[in-house]
Amino acid sequence: MSISVVIHTYNSEKYLEECLKSVALADEVLICDMYSNDKTIKIAQKHGCKIVYHKNVGFADPARNFAISQTSSDWILVVDSDEIIPKELFKYLRELISKQEPPEIVLIPRKNFVFGKAMRALYPNSILRFFKKNSVSFSDKVHCTPLILSCSELYKIDPKKQELAIIHYNYDTIDDFISRTNKYTTLELEKLLKRDKSFSLTYAIFRPFGEFIKRYVLKKGFLDGKHGFILAVLLAYYEFLTYIKLWEYEKNNN
Repeated sequence: MSISVVIHTYNSEKYLEECLKSVALADEVLICDMYSNDKTIKIAQKHGCKIVYHKNVGFADPARNFAISQTSSDWILVVDSDEIIPKELFKYLRELISKQEPPEIVLIPRKNFVFGKAMRALYPNSILRFFKKNSVSFSDKVHCTPLILSCSELYKIDPKKQELAIIHYNYDTIDDFISRTNKYTTLELEKLLKRDKSFSLTYAIFRPFGEFIKRYVLKKGFLDGKHGFILAVLLAYYEFLTYIKLWEYEKNNN
């Protein structure tokens, strides 16, 4: 059984070299680029990747189905350009699909590094990233769960096996968090509008508060010290910003 790795890029030179080295065991590595103007393509060419292009829509999700359609393998591993795949995970996936009746879809835990530290509050963050080709379809909206088209078995890697978790360099700096938050909350607003959601002051207060409690208390972010507190506050801010953008939209369009 062959495995194709699909990586979406736009000005992704920072971690791409390390990312590509981590997936060297794949049968095929396909880069779906959104017309980068840094060293992304040179790095991809250096590693012998297959390269296709998709118009730049600001985030990866709309390009995923197109990229997967360009692959030649039986199985697909979707990787972000700021993620690292441990060798143990790749070997584990190989062994998994070599079984007589392998699961068609695999959920993989992910270690998110924020400001240089792996965060308990964001673990295990199990995500659908490995699957048999044509069993999954991705949404054209940001941060949406992929649609399962066919699946005889959905398999979840035990989060206790942390050596199998994807490494994700999530946010390096506060500036990085703020700039990406502004972009992604605007995309979240579009999702709320399509669902005909209306602004609620109660929701705008309690949704951010609930996010803070979830990350800092329930997910034990307090064990991460100052990092955990700062992250919980920032994630609450993300929720708050999404809903006040909805308020602003309604104010300007009524």
